[in-house]
Order: sequence, then structure tokens, then C-alpha cells
Amino acid sequence: MARNVARADASMKASKWERNKYVGVSMVGKTVAIMGFGKVGYEVARRAKAALGMNVVAHDPYASADRASAIGVHLVSFDEAISNADFISLHMPLIPSTHKIFNHTSFAKMKRGARIINVARGGVIDEDDLVRALDDGTVAEAALDVFTEEPPAKDSKLVKHEKVTVTPHLGGSTKEAQEGVAIEIAEAVMGALKGELSARAVNAPAVPTELVAELAPYVVLAEKLGRVAVQLVSESRDVKVVYRSADLDTRLLRAMIIKGLIEPTSNSAINLVNADFIAKEKGVRISEEIIAGVELIDSIQLQISNVISIEGKVKYGSPHLTRVGSFDVDVSLEGNLILYRQVDQPGMIGRVGTILGQHNINVSFMSLGRTCRRKMAIVAIGVDEEPSKEALQHIGSLPAIQDFVFLKL
Repeated sequence: MARNVARADASMKASKWERNKYVGVSMVGKTVAIMGFGKVGYEVARRAKAALGMNVVAHDPYASADRASAIGVHLVSFDEAISNADFISLHMPLIPSTHKIFNHTSFAKMKRGARIINVARGGVIDEDDLVRALDDGTVAEAALDVFTEEPPAKDSKLVKHEKVTVTPHLGGSTKEAQEGVAIEIAEAVMGALKGELSARAVNAPAVPTELVAELAPYVVLAEKLGRVAVQLVSESRDVKVVYRSADLDTRLLRAMIIKGLIEPTSNSAINLVNADFIAKEKGVRISEEIIAGVELIDSIQLQISNVISIEGKVKYGSPHLTRVGSFDVDVSLEGNLILYRQVDQPGMIGRVGTILGQHNINVSFMSLGRTCRRKMAIVAIGVDEEPSKEALQHIGSLPAIQDFVFLKL
């Protein structure tokens, strides 16, 4: 893209000789923003710095700062990354928070004349907005391997745009890569037949079958608590897990907590075999403590980055959130949940309920916990539908409400 190779090639094949038209730009000394610092983003950053002599910044709210600094990369905010970059390379997963994250608003914040490369997922870019940004010069060029709809429509303005270089979702498709995958699969199968654990195993045996059945509801609880934790504290780097248990092999539950912490914000499929490895790769540190209890598992508590703690139990066969910080609650961990702290005063529940009613949101349950009268309380409200941003902002803006969050479980 930077050297206009594809367009110059097409020009030559059309019997033209347009040397001045396809003058490229150098990448040496330019700034590239790596958007998504997982395995691929890390490698692109490393090579851009070492081989191309570029200045490299990265944005990934779940990446480890230590891992980035080890190769001379600075982790920065989304806006800072895109506003200073000459090149923007996308390597982020397609999740609700990244859907069309590159749109007219973000393009307006970019350095004028920046170049964008998307080899991640098509849905992270609003393609109509990208066409407009290319037309008005906000974006100088784009190189795309992925699209919102694949294959794209035959009359796609984006694909036909003269400033866009496109490939048909080739990814890492090379002859050598295909051979490497085949060899890796064969080696994994051979290892499994020898009784070895494989890092790629999907359903590796971990605990006795009878124990799996007994642990089943707690496995769900563990994952749900992980999901709550990462939505309460996005930078959930240090998590201490306290099990109140009679006797417990924690490996399966720890894996499910890691799954809840990491899977909602990445494309990583987490299982018992790879959970600890992926947690380390993402910079998430898990420590554990077992306190003697009466049952197989009385409760599971997560202490999150010294910010807040949450605790859960299995009640009536289903996972429940039973404590948030110093407040006791009783919340079914299913569906959609509104959680906030408020000044404990008359009329607050009614005001929130009225707002939900105005937006046609049905309440399925409510739980309130407090430590003393007329001080602070915590409120959890289950809702059948996902509230609109307007409804959530309206509730969160009420003067007596603090630490408002909407949880998707």
C-alpha cells in the first residue's frame, strides 16, 4: 500500500507508464498504531520496529504493559493512538465494544492523510464512513483483507475505490502455513495417543467424571464471576480467588474464572489446558487461597486488583452473586443486570423504576444491600431487555447514584 504496488502493477498491465503518479511514502521513522496487542498485533509491532524502523504505539485495554515495553512499544489510549499515527494496523477482535469502532467520529480524530490496514475483522470498520473518509482525504489509503460481508457485493464502492488495496481474506494463508498446521495437528494427535496433554486440546480430561458432575453448577458460577469482574474493573490484572471449601482441586474452577475474565474481550477460546498460559499472555495474574468450609464449595470470592471484591454461591442449583464489596446482596447471575451504589434515601428505587418503565424495560428482580440506614447502599436490578444508552445514561446521571454499571451475563 505505501508504495502503491498494486495500482502501479494494474497501470503497467494497462500498457501505461505513470512513474510520477505512483510515488510512494517511506515507513522509516513514521508512527504506526497497532490496534489490538494480541499474538498477531505483538508480532506486527515487533517487526515494524525492528525491521522497518518505525515508531510503534499500541492500544489494547487488556494488554500487558510489561509485555509491550519489553519490545519498546508504548500502550496508549484509543484516541491518542489514532490521532498521532501515520499508519493504523487493526488486529482487534470483533466484539460489541469494537463493532464499527472505526467510523466518522474516529476518522475525524485521526491524523489527516493516515493510512489504515485491516487484517482483523470486517465489522470493526464502518465501510460507508471509510469511503467518505477516503473521498475527502481524511484517510489517504486503505488496505483491506476482511470485510463486513464476505465476499463483498460486486458493486462495492469500497472494493472499487482507487485508494483501496484489497485481498480476499487471505490472512496467513501460505503453502508453508498449511503444511505447518498439518504437521502441528499430527504431532498433537501423536502426543495425545501417548497420554500427553496438548495445548490445543478442546476437551482434555482434567478431573474425574463424577467430580465434574458435582462441580457443574460451580463451574458456571466461576465463569459468571469472572464476567462480572472484568465488567466492574476493566483492568482486572491481579485477581485473588478465595474458595471456602472442604476439599477442592481448583484447576477447573480457576480455568473458568480465567475464561470469564478474558473471553468476553478477545477471540481466545479458553479451556482447562490453555487457561493459565493465556492468562499469563494477557498479563492477568491469578492467586488462590482455600479456606476450610463444610460443603464441597461454600462460596467463591474474587478480589480484583485491590479495587473491589465480589463473592458468589450456588443457590437452588444456579449461580448467585451474594456480596459486592462490603454489601450483601442476592442476585441471580443470568441475563442483564444493572448494578450501582446509591445514597440510601426514600424514592430512589421508584425513580429508577420510572425511568425503566418510560423506556419499556421490564424488571425481573431487584436486590438492595446496605450496612446501615441512610448511608450508602448497593442496588442490583435484573432486566429482561438490554436498556438503550439513553436509558442507562439517564439512570447513571441521577445525583444520588455512584459507580453505575450495566452487566451482560
